[in-house]
Amino acid sequence: MDRTNALYLTIALVALCAATYGLFRHRAAKKGDRSVTEPARVLRVAVAFVVLGASAYTTMTASPNLGLDLEGGAQITLEAQDAPNAEANSENTDRAVEVLRRRVDALGVSEPSLSRSGENRIIVELPGVEDPTEASEALGRTAQLTIHPVLGYGNAPEQGEGDAQGDGTDTEQNDAPDDEANGESGDEANGESGDEQSNESAGNGGADGAAAIQQVSNDSGDDTADENSGDGDAGTQEPDDPGADGSGDESFDPTAEESVIQDERGGPITVGSAAMTGEEISEASAMYDVQQAGGWYVDIVFTGGGADDWARITGEAACFPEGDPQRRIAIILDGDVISSPNVVNTACNVGQRGGTTMITGNFEEESAKELAALIEGGALPLPVEVIEQRVVGPTLGDAAISASAWAAIIGLALTTVFIVVTYRLIGLMAVVALIGYALMAYAALSALGATLTLPGLAGFVLAIGMAVDANVLIFERAREDFVDGEINSLRNAVPSGFKKAVSAIADSNVTTLLAAALLFFLASGPVRGFGVTLTIGVLASLLSALVLSRALADWLVRQPWIRAHPVASGLGKHGRVRLWLRERSPDLMRYTRRFLGASLIAVVLAGAGIAIRGLDFGIEFTGGRLIEVAPDEPVDVDDARDAVADVGFPTAIVNESGGAGEEAISVRTVEMSDTEAREVIDAINELGGGGELIRDELIGPSLGDELQRNALIALAVALAAQLAYLAIRFRWTFGAGAVTALFQNVIVTVGLFAWLGKPIDGIFLAAILTIIGYTVNDSVVVFDRIRETWTRRPGEDFAQVANTAVLNTLPRSVNTGMSTLFPLIALYFLGGDSLSDFAFALIVGILIGTYSSNFTATPLAAELETWKPAPPPEEKPQPTKGSREDPNYGAVV
Repeated sequence: MDRTNALYLTIALVALCAATYGLFRHRAAKKGDRSVTEPARVLRVAVAFVVLGASAYTTMTASPNLGLDLEGGAQITLEAQDAPNAEANSENTDRAVEVLRRRVDALGVSEPSLSRSGENRIIVELPGVEDPTEASEALGRTAQLTIHPVLGYGNAPEQGEGDAQGDGTDTEQNDAPDDEANGESGDEANGESGDEQSNESAGNGGADGAAAIQQVSNDSGDDTADENSGDGDAGTQEPDDPGADGSGDESFDPTAEESVIQDERGGPITVGSAAMTGEEISEASAMYDVQQAGGWYVDIVFTGGGADDWARITGEAACFPEGDPQRRIAIILDGDVISSPNVVNTACNVGQRGGTTMITGNFEEESAKELAALIEGGALPLPVEVIEQRVVGPTLGDAAISASAWAAIIGLALTTVFIVVTYRLIGLMAVVALIGYALMAYAALSALGATLTLPGLAGFVLAIGMAVDANVLIFERAREDFVDGEINSLRNAVPSGFKKAVSAIADSNVTTLLAAALLFFLASGPVRGFGVTLTIGVLASLLSALVLSRALADWLVRQPWIRAHPVASGLGKHGRVRLWLRERSPDLMRYTRRFLGASLIAVVLAGAGIAIRGLDFGIEFTGGRLIEVAPDEPVDVDDARDAVADVGFPTAIVNESGGAGEEAISVRTVEMSDTEAREVIDAINELGGGGELIRDELIGPSLGDELQRNALIALAVALAAQLAYLAIRFRWTFGAGAVTALFQNVIVTVGLFAWLGKPIDGIFLAAILTIIGYTVNDSVVVFDRIRETWTRRPGEDFAQVANTAVLNTLPRSVNTGMSTLFPLIALYFLGGDSLSDFAFALIVGILIGTYSSNFTATPLAAELETWKPAPPPEEKPQPTKGSREDPNYGAVV
């Protein structure tokens, strides 16, 4: 939708909602209800209007990017070439893959897939990229970055002198005034704005002494930044002019004592040997000058040794007089000068200190990101050549995506019905709040430009469960208070429920956000994508539960008809699970060792499955075989997927691929013999009335060793952080119980997959991450209730306290589990082979997680407290009747 129309529509909707709310406030005030004017209530409604309005506008004007599994993208095939000091073998090609992965990540392409094919080929798949040409140019650069002192002019001194006076390029200290502009620029406006931007954009770091390097513009007005970065071929001239490309000549030797090379404006200069290399740069990132709106620039941070070298060479250059070419420094990328600024406002033999610099100029966002990617990604160990570019279709296929959408619709509809039946009208308010949650999460993804993949959707499954869980927690606490007589009105029961549930909600969300943040900062690839979507989902669920749901529930319980019929609200009587537990009042903690024994047996059986049957790792972890066939007639990819499954490869990755004028079917799977490969080829040829084999080769894993190692490190650090948080927030015994339950859940799920012979692939990895988050969330809720009960009963035996807490939280565990299982069960039956394993893993994980949080984590904590008891917590003073802390006093906010 057009942005202007979307803005008008959003304003109209917000105005309509605000007018409706104002009418209800006016009616309530006329009836003497002054609580509607409370600042907290008005603030919640205002925040809800603002957030929903912004989310609606973003949803109407933007959409999130889709990953390779949902949308497809571009496929680029690179071939590594032998270098003078390195052979293009599999080991060096794998190193090149990791450099390319960092380069792609810095380009801002989320969720790429990179794998080695054969001995020296690399397949790069970029989601959502329709034209792979520009990306392939950036990926193919060797990216050898060196920094050189300028010794003088080259073969055309008169042109060099003009350059020296007019390139408008400076490098200077941040805290130095900009009153020493260097000469007259060939383009006066560019020269002036260049000096001004150099000072302003770097000014925020003046205390650090960061340098600013101002890019120059050609006399023709073309911006150098676009030439240097946007086209991926920095500083080169037209290839049909053999004499022009002095800078990009492969014969350029950065170690030579003197070399003549063209600067960024085409003028020849003489440079000395390299004083610094790209290895001395620790970080490079594309930034936007928000304060001065000065445009995009590349921020460079040097290593410790690099900072000293930078200060040394700028200090030496500053010893020459203004206008002398030796006062310039040349930054050269792959033999091309990308910048050769003058050093100004710098003391001789002191140099520019602080360890940072900025390349500024007429950058666009894309060109700045590309240059930063080349600098930070590092130099390729081998030169690579682009040998093929093509567009590929989604790996899941239209049928699987359509089935997933229907499964989501059916599952969420069942969840809605379950919540409304269980909690009646106040459950309906929660459903409206969940719709608001979906709107906020979708808008946040769109605004951030995130890439949505199946692992990302797994993060949302967990976040939906947490959003439902927050509402269930609140409603169960409000129902307990009202039905048990602790609160004498519905109007006060809802605020009391929110107040008592907020601790558990906060703890469970903080532990999840800790894990999500660490996965984002320490991991990469799909694990990092999971962290992004999980963070967005958790924050949106918090807003949904604590703002939207609270505002709607407050409005509902203030209606006269609801106050007269409390059962209709959903808070007037207990649910069946709680009534059943109260009638029998089982002493579950009498059997702590039996529960722990059962958990141990399950873990041993799962471990036996892993040891005996082994794990069937998918192609993402082990690599496999790639077959590509071009049928004579067009073949529907879903039909091809069915044909490959009939041959015996139901989990193979089958998608469309093709270059110019070509439509092909690509099949990737593990452990395929020549006979099986022939059967796959024949099956596709039969569908297409014949065909031609384009490619048949072995490929490496897309989740390489470095990616797997980073994911494991991130996961270990996340678990350690959660354990530390639980130990500080609760007790170390509680943290030990929660982490033990988590390990039990993961091992049992993995072991079950081993016994059943199901694949351990990228989709399963997403499921395991979701299970970990769900288990920790479940355990935290139980432990929060134990802490609260223990505070009220300080002299009681801990096992009895834990038993009471478990009985009180079991109804919530059952209701949350049921509402989360409905979409997964629908996905299991409707998702097909590619998604049924994902849904099955989550179903198993949620069932085991519900058990382990109540019957593994809690019994273990009880046993540990028996072994090393803690002093009971101090009892909080109870509010006196009639005080403002009394929940029956007026309206509690």
